[in-house]
Amino acid sequence: MLKNIVISLLGVASLAQAATTITGAGASFPAPVYQKWTYAYSQANPDISVTYQSVGSGAGLNQIKAGTIDFAGSDNPLTREQQDVAGLTMVPMLTGGVVVIVNLPGVKNGALKLSRKVLADIYLGKITRWNDKAIATLNPGVRLPKLKITVVRRADSSGTSFIFTNYLSKISPEWKEKVGQGAAVKWPVGIGGNKNPGVCNSVAKIKGAIGYTEYTYAVEARLNCATLENADGKYVRPCSESFSASASAADWKNAPGFYMELTNIPGAKSWPITGVTYIMLRRDTPADKKAAMSKYFKWCFTEGAAEATRLNYVPLPADVVCLVSEKL
Repeated sequence: MLKNIVISLLGVASLAQAATTITGAGASFPAPVYQKWTYAYSQANPDISVTYQSVGSGAGLNQIKAGTIDFAGSDNPLTREQQDVAGLTMVPMLTGGVVVIVNLPGVKNGALKLSRKVLADIYLGKITRWNDKAIATLNPGVRLPKLKITVVRRADSSGTSFIFTNYLSKISPEWKEKVGQGAAVKWPVGIGGNKNPGVCNSVAKIKGAIGYTEYTYAVEARLNCATLENADGKYVRPCSESFSASASAADWKNAPGFYMELTNIPGAKSWPITGVTYIMLRRDTPADKKAAMSKYFKWCFTEGAAEATRLNYVPLPADVVCLVSEKL
């Protein structure tokens, strides 16, 4: 009897040791859906344990380059040349919207309109009060409070910041010249928040605050979003439909290394600040680990698509999934 128990325990230990562990870290932009995916997949596949830690795109890239994780999440895309130099392969996972969140007492969700120029001027520090004439002219009938504008931005190296500053660089020549785009830039004004939750927390606490974050975080924190002017001069609200309208314009077949920018995309219904979130994989990953990761990511594209939609992300179209699957 005792002998049988010992043999059984040894068998369990052997199975535990044989299990494949896949570790990921990086962008907070896709973290809500990645954490749902890793849990669901690990539950359904006991032989493969998948984890993902939200540390920001910059930290994730540093870790994958150092070889301390198996895959990195990043919203800051690398060109094909940058991928080659780093020995990485980059593939898209999802698209989603970066939204502008505000804390304005008495102003309902979506009621505040911000033009491209006004948004850029706020982040340049040129507009400092919510009752400024430039904002009031866009919002007749909206009672704008006489509050100081507190600009909130990311404190860490962030793919969400890349998407946001990439957009500002396209709509404002002054921003492009003075600040530019990147995961970390020299911000003209504002206070920093750590990752997307940090930005949301700061905006929620400070009356008169404005910030940017991935849409799911704004929804979960019950923060009000601004309506933004898009490339066609139309004012649109953030939602799955407006994110999808932007994402539909992506030409993935002609995107070297899957590098893609979806900011300021034309279209009457397009959300202006749409981004792609990627995974970065080391090319020198052992074959068995590559096989396990390929199986997991293909599950994300198929079985995980419904959960992504529920969390307000936009899954990749079927033809793009085929392209990505070939790369994996």
